[in-house]
Amino acid sequence: MNNKYDCLVRILDTLRKEAPESHKSYHPLDSDIPALNAARSKALLHLYLKVNFGILNFSERQEFITEGPMDGGVDAYYIDDESKVIYFIQSKFRTSKSNFESKEIALEELLSMHIDRITDGETEDENGDSYNSKILNLIKNIQDISDIGRYKYQIIIIANTKTISLSKLKKLSDGNPVEILNYDKVYNDLVFPLVSGTFYQQSELNLELNLGQKTSDEISYSVETEFAECEISVLFVPTKEIAQTLYKYKNSILKYNPRSYLDMVGGSTNSEIAKTIIDKSTNEFALFNNGITMLSDDTHINKKVGRKGVGQVVIKNPQIINGGQTAYTLSRIYEQVLENKIEHKIFDGKEVLLKIITIDDNTSQHDKLQLIEAISKATNQQTAVNEADRRSNDKIQVELQEKIYAEYGLFYQRKAGEFGEGIKNKYISRKQIIDREEFLRITLAIKGEPSQARRSGGNTLFKKQNFDRVLNNSIEFDKLMIGYKILNRLNEIQATYTKEKNNKDGIINFGHSLRYGKYAVLFAIMKTFPSITSNDIDLIVKFTLSNWLLYEGEVVRNQMNYNYFREIEGEDKKVRQQLNFDGYYKGNTINKQLLDFNFKTLEIQKTEGYTYSEFVRLSELFLKRSEESVKIYAPKSSMEFFSETNAIAYDYLTLAVVGQILADVSTNFDHDIIQPHQHESVLFELTSKDPKNLGKALQEISAFYSDNDPNEEGADDLFVTERIGEFLDFAKNNNVACPYFYDIYLEYENQIEEG
Repeated sequence: MNNKYDCLVRILDTLRKEAPESHKSYHPLDSDIPALNAARSKALLHLYLKVNFGILNFSERQEFITEGPMDGGVDAYYIDDESKVIYFIQSKFRTSKSNFESKEIALEELLSMHIDRITDGETEDENGDSYNSKILNLIKNIQDISDIGRYKYQIIIIANTKTISLSKLKKLSDGNPVEILNYDKVYNDLVFPLVSGTFYQQSELNLELNLGQKTSDEISYSVETEFAECEISVLFVPTKEIAQTLYKYKNSILKYNPRSYLDMVGGSTNSEIAKTIIDKSTNEFALFNNGITMLSDDTHINKKVGRKGVGQVVIKNPQIINGGQTAYTLSRIYEQVLENKIEHKIFDGKEVLLKIITIDDNTSQHDKLQLIEAISKATNQQTAVNEADRRSNDKIQVELQEKIYAEYGLFYQRKAGEFGEGIKNKYISRKQIIDREEFLRITLAIKGEPSQARRSGGNTLFKKQNFDRVLNNSIEFDKLMIGYKILNRLNEIQATYTKEKNNKDGIINFGHSLRYGKYAVLFAIMKTFPSITSNDIDLIVKFTLSNWLLYEGEVVRNQMNYNYFREIEGEDKKVRQQLNFDGYYKGNTINKQLLDFNFKTLEIQKTEGYTYSEFVRLSELFLKRSEESVKIYAPKSSMEFFSETNAIAYDYLTLAVVGQILADVSTNFDHDIIQPHQHESVLFELTSKDPKNLGKALQEISAFYSDNDPNEEGADDLFVTERIGEFLDFAKNNNVACPYFYDIYLEYENQIEEG
């Protein structure tokens, strides 16, 4: 599956297109493959700088790109003055998924990094050739650091280095620590954070305080709760500080918030918040707004920072858990300021209440999450938090998201709008996002509750007792993903009938399965074929849908379903059948009836287009549970008094031949007796231990009722005639599997001969 690599390439193309037109190397023709790959290679460096250091502007990132002739083996760098680390980056982009995930960086490429010479201030390589201007600028920047003795060097290799040990890499890098970002870490540490808007996680947040008009200190006090001991600080901070913070960090600072950054778009609350900032020149905002609640691992407030009337609060690992709407609205106003749509002074003199909760270091993650949920539930009054949002940070949700991305390259959406950044920037398409509510419905259907999956509202599904019962470790992860793919396939098939006015949702072909019963079909498939794989989905969906009219016919006749299907006499004394399939598929009888129905039923006339390998695979899946029989229906097209004698004779001869073919590959065999005056399909029921021979038999009998090719080598128009001839020769001296059908054939054949 190429999902993750394709997503990476889309990101690289988006980043390189941010370059001004003057940077021609970033804008090659799509037909110039070498130049395009070179541009993507540089864009990978941009991706690293953006995600790890929060450099959003292309031109700012470009200052740190050194890649090119005479770059001393250094493709990019970054000087982090806060952590006192200078990063030297080398990257290798590969032009195909297989190469990107398997090809390793060559040892000589690592040896080409001139870290020792560059950090020694050497401006030329060993041959006396000058380094390029970007490397010379790097050397100058290092020389200008007054406390360079406090800095450390870190080597970043964005490439696969499986065969080179870390100790060897450290030696090659002059003893400096080395961090490797192989293909997996690129996907997990660069691609996913960018798509989800959780990149650049700042360990410390510094907010400036306005002390000019303050008459008292901030409020700070300790609180003991049932979950943890906390230190709470309450103070007013400039609205601009909050605006800049959320604009820069987005979902990175909302990890414990039940909502994502883009889920906060719109609504009357946001409009009112914005008006208080934009329409007022005074500080009503501090009075009207409920404020923001922020988590912290450690908090320091300093009122003496060498500037009159200015203080600072330092928050370690900050996370906004309440007041996200306020912070979001402020960030959007700030974005308009940057776009010169609003004047910068709009924030002047306006402050917002900030409550900082510093949780004790010894608190377990479980207790921390419990406390967060309690705070969110108690304090969120501006916009109600729905049940799905409350479950967004549950452990199993986080694990699902990680596993689905790791194994399938898809994005499980724990929070509404969580991947809005990825959609907005076209890093991913909506088809790559798995909706949390739909996934829960899939789980419910697989567990045998398709009725509840269809009828339950979102809030009901996500209520804690229901959520914990349904989505837990009792169901295999791979089964859930198979279920997700099956539902996708059903949706695709339904979409093909959109323009068919007289056959909406394929109702003529598949009954009401696609309109109302997709979760029922999903359960039927998972119940009948528990060992189904991704490769089987198209075949099994096709097979199951082809039988759905049989199922619906049976449930309509079932008296247990009287509330949904009944005959009603109208005023004109005419009896009409009332069919309520909508009610049935979310009603109280369907779950058991799906469980009881044998979906290993094949209507042979509906196998047009099946290949030999499909018949064999179907047989393999049929026979996984040896105790269950396989049901095969063959049509009887003639009817006594309405059909000619030769048609009746041929009909019964065909049934006798078909029965013989099936009996020859069966361990147990039985069939219905259908008399000449009856107009019904004939049911053959069998068990077998040989899926290959059963598959071959199914292919052969399908040739009697369709244009299927009974031979792998090529079409043989004489197959049916030859097979009938072989059967008649056999029947002369042997007992046949379906003597009644053979006897009826002989009876009508004699009538023909007697004229």
